[in-house]
Amino acid sequence: MITVTRLNGQSVTINALLIELVEEAADTVITLTTGNKLVVKETTAEIVALNQQYLRTIGLVAAAQKSE
Repeated sequence: MITVTRLNGQSVTINALLIELVEEAADTVITLTTGNKLVVKETTAEIVALNQQYLRTIGLVAAAQKSE
C-alpha cells in the first residue's frame, strides 16, 4: 500500500499492485486496474519511487529494479 495526496490535501492509501497507469499532464492521474482514477499531487517519479519502495518491503526486489 502507498499513500498519496489528492488535490484537496486529503491523504489516501491505495494498493500499489492495482496501479495500471500513471499519467502526468497538468495534474497526475493514477488509473487502477479496477477502472478507478485518482488525481494526486505527487509526480509520476514520486509515485514510481513509492511503488518501488513498497515492492521492496513485500519482497519483490527484482520487480522493483530497472531491467538493463
